[in-house]
Amino acid sequence: MTLHRKREILIHTTFWAVYLSFIITHITSYQTGPQIHWDRVLLASLISVLYLIVLSYLNYVYLIPGFLLRKKIGAFIIAFVACFAVLTLVRTGVETLAFGKSWETQSPARTQIIIQSTISDLFIVLFIGLLRFASDWVELDTHRRQLETEKLNAELKFLKAQVNPHFLFNTLNNLYYLSTIKSDTAPLVISKLSEVMRYMIYDSNHEQIELAKEIEYMQHYIDLERLRLRDGVPLKFQVIGKTDMLISPLILITFLENAFKHGISNGSDRCWINARLEVDNTQLVYTIENSKVNPVSYTALGEGIGLKNVKRRLDLSYPGKHLLDIDDREDSYSVILKIERP
Repeated sequence: MTLHRKREILIHTTFWAVYLSFIITHITSYQTGPQIHWDRVLLASLISVLYLIVLSYLNYVYLIPGFLLRKKIGAFIIAFVACFAVLTLVRTGVETLAFGKSWETQSPARTQIIIQSTISDLFIVLFIGLLRFASDWVELDTHRRQLETEKLNAELKFLKAQVNPHFLFNTLNNLYYLSTIKSDTAPLVISKLSEVMRYMIYDSNHEQIELAKEIEYMQHYIDLERLRLRDGVPLKFQVIGKTDMLISPLILITFLENAFKHGISNGSDRCWINARLEVDNTQLVYTIENSKVNPVSYTALGEGIGLKNVKRRLDLSYPGKHLLDIDDREDSYSVILKIERP
């Protein structure tokens, strides 16, 4: 049984328990004499409540879904009036058998009580019917939210799957370059790549991971890039604050990949990358700046797959809880990403 169904049963049970106590109090207010006949009061209350329960759930289970929800309003009215009339006759007969004429004569304003009772009964049946519409709406909304969640999770998995080939493509290019020049660092690259693959296969499949693991992954990537580069490139990567927060995996690395891809070249001595990751009690601030090797081609590329991917993942993983600021200048490119801590 679902949580929604349990909650629905609890609401209905509580309502009828409260209503039964109200009926008992209402009937005793019409009793005359110093002594209250509790056996007769309880029996009359149970008959009244059982009558309403049968009428209400006949309407709740059959009439509303069978006629009203199918927009057969005329048929619904006829069926409801017929059920109301038949059950009222049955109730009157049961009360007569149980109490006889004496029960009726105890109330001097019998006609007025019947009118008030009928209006009250119809109100109760209407209220239970409205619970049916509320229950259907909640169930429909819950189903819609589940579909949205499943859709978002499927889209996130698809976007993550795009990240892995993108990184592998860049790293294999690096490894190919080292193999063509017969570099002795190729085995070390393979070792580093295996560590990265372990992270991508196991850790990145979780919805969130420890920030420390993401940072370790980024440092492995930086080591791989440094092995590829023959000349030293000014590179700063600072981590400030505690790294005990959780983060969606493979987001920060995208900007670092872009910095190496578009901002570093072995043939240029003006290349540089500055990256800074700062975490406090309220947010994570990730800043990365890099030079432009070829400003014209860099600008012409626009947003590649990696950048579009990470923007979409940020929207899905941190809706309304992140800020991404990109500054594309003539000779440099900078990104500031802020993510609120949960």
